[in-house]
Amino acid sequence: MLRTLVTSTVLAAALAAGPATAQTPFYSTPSSFDLGKPETSPNGEPATPAGRIALTPEEIAKIQAGHYSAALLWAGSGEWYTALSAGAEDRLKELGISVVARADAQFDPAKQANDVETALALKPSAILTLIVDPVAGAEAFRRANNAGVKLVLADNGAQGFVAGKDYVGIVTGDHIGMGRAAAQLMNDALGGKGAVGFIYHDAEFFVTNNRDGAFRATLEKDYPGLVIVDAKGFTAEPQTFDLASAMIQQHPDIKGIYVAWDVAAEGVVEALRAAGRTDVKVVTHDLGANNALDMAKGGSMAGTVADMPYEVGQAMATLAAYGLLGKAAPPFSTVGLVTATKANLAAAWEQSLHKPLPDTVKAALQ
Repeated sequence: MLRTLVTSTVLAAALAAGPATAQTPFYSTPSSFDLGKPETSPNGEPATPAGRIALTPEEIAKIQAGHYSAALLWAGSGEWYTALSAGAEDRLKELGISVVARADAQFDPAKQANDVETALALKPSAILTLIVDPVAGAEAFRRANNAGVKLVLADNGAQGFVAGKDYVGIVTGDHIGMGRAAAQLMNDALGGKGAVGFIYHDAEFFVTNNRDGAFRATLEKDYPGLVIVDAKGFTAEPQTFDLASAMIQQHPDIKGIYVAWDVAAEGVVEALRAAGRTDVKVVTHDLGANNALDMAKGGSMAGTVADMPYEVGQAMATLAAYGLLGKAAPPFSTVGLVTATKANLAAAWEQSLHKPLPDTVKAALQ
């Protein structure tokens, strides 16, 4: 993966500041994130287990006879999106719904708007999507609403959109639970004591905001031996190499780094490798082959918490059928999670991504 040279403004500022005092908390006040609240949608609707989303044989037959089509417009790419798409396409095939368009917005709202325009020209009956930006996405996907296309969302909503009116429903993971589990992973990796770096997603994004917020709040509440000594936000994955490089130079006492998701964590692992910091452990979310290989080799990656993207895709496809049938749908549904370490990596990979662990990772585990 290409990374920028370590000459960014943030790194220069960190080096100029010099090493920070060991174990000095970065945050002066405790997190206000409410760990006691249940997982709810961006609009506040309570979660329904995704396993409850189902069709009767008669409803399936009606959908199969309808000659419907769908477009899959994702925010990004990687193992998580591959599993999401596989789950959706497998279920759509069962329902007789053809896929007429596939796109990866590369986390670019402008590209996603173009993807929507391109897909709408093919006149799909439904669009399954993960919206990059709630504000820009609202404008882009309003065109799909106006065209009568049924919209099903993964993870994120769109500003002003209402379930049952502007979209059928949202399917996602238990992201507060994932953040809590990541905090426990960090505690286990560091033996209950140590300085922690916190690299979070610095954007208004429902999923990552919940995961990042729950991680920090849980660390502060349940694991007082772990201290967040530095926190840096990112908006693009390649930024994390520079951020991690700055962090470990300004805070050489850091023993663990949390990163918002797997692909972003690759830059952190690379920065630790470049600095020769084999003593620092990384915890993140989702599963990817590069970090799985590092974990299997006993490298920096201590563990990750993953949801079930294949199940998310399947539920989204079924919700598309709900929309086409005019059937009332749960506005917000969630799937489970799995914690992965070297000890259970193969089983966790199959459970989350619905496919075998890559051969290179298998070989490294042996």
